[in-house]
Amino acid sequence: MNITLLMIGNTSEAFVNDGYGLFTKRLKHYIKVKEIIIPDIKDRKHLNAEQIKEKEAILILEKLTGSSYSVLLDERGKEFSSVEFSAFLQKTMNAGTRELFFIIGGAYGVSESVKQKADLTVSLSKMTFTHQFIRLLFVEQLYRAMTILKNEPYHNE
Repeated sequence: MNITLLMIGNTSEAFVNDGYGLFTKRLKHYIKVKEIIIPDIKDRKHLNAEQIKEKEAILILEKLTGSSYSVLLDERGKEFSSVEFSAFLQKTMNAGTRELFFIIGGAYGVSESVKQKADLTVSLSKMTFTHQFIRLLFVEQLYRAMTILKNEPYHNE
């Protein structure tokens, strides 16, 4: 199974980039992770939040393939413990899923069309985080899940 992180915009904070790089490097030992970064919409200062989300949605939806399984990261989604998330990944792998997309929207979230297209919506917390910071939090959880599946000493219960 391949994992694709589909994200809006670049990360401007060095500490987020450093942490993200650390965990994506560690993940290479377990699973192939690809990233697709959709650039921020140009001339966004002339658009309202809904217009920005709609333009981003077009770009997000064209990247998803018909055979992929897509998971939207959103604070209104299903919550997993780390162990439950690792079990979800194992179940998805066992089901023969070839491509698993994790979608991280932009600063305003995602449009309703992306929410409807997603096969699952997952929350990392009920709290709101920046779309940039979520990248770091998520790749750490993805790494944690892989170590749980391999029964390696990273996760403590």
